[in-house]
Amino acid sequence: MKDADILIYNGTILTMDDQDTVIPNGILTISGNTIRHIGKGEKGPISAKRKFDAEGGLVLPGLINSHTHAAMTLFRGLADDLPLMDWLNNYIFPVESKMDGDFVRVGSLLACAEMIMSGTTTFCDMYLFEEEVAQAAKESGMRCLAGEVLYDFPSPNYGPIEKGFLYTEALIERWKNDPLVNIAVEPHSLFTCGKELLLRANDLALSKGVPLILHLAETREELKEIEKRFGRRPVHHLMDLKLLGPHLIVDHCVHVNEREIELLAEHEVRVVHNPESNMKLASGIAPVPEMIANGITVGLGTDGCASNNNLDLFGEIDTAAKLHKVSKLDPTVMNAQTLIKMATIQGAKALGLETITGSLKVGKRADLIIIDTNMPHLTPMYNPYSHLVYAARGHDVKHVIIDGTVVMENRRLCTLDIADIIARVKEKSKKVREWVGYPPVTTSG
Repeated sequence: MKDADILIYNGTILTMDDQDTVIPNGILTISGNTIRHIGKGEKGPISAKRKFDAEGGLVLPGLINSHTHAAMTLFRGLADDLPLMDWLNNYIFPVESKMDGDFVRVGSLLACAEMIMSGTTTFCDMYLFEEEVAQAAKESGMRCLAGEVLYDFPSPNYGPIEKGFLYTEALIERWKNDPLVNIAVEPHSLFTCGKELLLRANDLALSKGVPLILHLAETREELKEIEKRFGRRPVHHLMDLKLLGPHLIVDHCVHVNEREIELLAEHEVRVVHNPESNMKLASGIAPVPEMIANGITVGLGTDGCASNNNLDLFGEIDTAAKLHKVSKLDPTVMNAQTLIKMATIQGAKALGLETITGSLKVGKRADLIIIDTNMPHLTPMYNPYSHLVYAARGHDVKHVIIDGTVVMENRRLCTLDIADIIARVKEKSKKVREWVGYPPVTTSG
């Protein structure tokens, strides 16, 4: 066997491949940014520049956060316990109108640090000043699918929508050959985007060969609004506009009925489930078991930190499993292996990145995490999938490798200066307090 750049050994490898192969006492080698060998056995004669002893832990693909708004880490805990429309219109949209690119850059760096430290290697982002999000992902070494949010009303970034499309096209051209950053076209939702905007966004996505992403059927209020405006429910409105297709990724889909699920499946639309955000905003429970039963590809997302309030995908996995069990009164619904797939290979398929990441296979990019299972709450271990869903948390991730680069080693970030980022975030949070009229933080004594 040829020399490798990185050797990982003495761990149980969950490949998440088509056969769900599990390799006890496995070895994996990386050359450049690519997985070169996966097998069983000792490290033996394999020569490598760097070696990672998994110490009996779990080696698996990096997690994929299929929907978030990274820079909203700066709004974590802001205006909690409010209905979605009140939260958006009276708090989030007003403070976002005061943001600038540096604000988004700092918040996105904080998000990347949080995601890496909890085992996420790829994320899909929708926000403002998305060039800054792409740059933050690149700086941190994360893989991402990013897109500038498009509205009918003026944006604090690009102004009128005409410039929003120019900004999006520029993003697509600038990042089209990047190994880590991919771009999508991202109209916000049906209640913030009229027909002309949606049709133009769809045309742009198809012409450039990139995904089209939007929020869909998140709340009952949205359903009422769309039916009032267009006389159709959201999924049928998209069908009338001929937007349904395999290029479309829709976030939430809480309020979809049996026929709408069939339509999404027939048109190969991909869905992202965000259970904790849907619970916190009391939006409802998406019929994910029914979607999966109909053959829909469903990924998993945290949504933004203003409606979650963290980016730990392990917590999201656990919540999703239990939420659907109690909803259906059936403990067999959404089993552990299903959830790990949603957070890895199904998430990659949802984002159109399954040939690159989401599973550990020779020839795919080396995006993986190593879980330290030598912990009281992870001992003993009978079923690794159950352990990951019901017992593990983000802080159990010990090492993270993305595109063949070690971005966290022994819980220490290698690409980001977390102390500097936190200091910058604290300065930005003072501005947020001013914008919403919160009193400044004071210390006593």
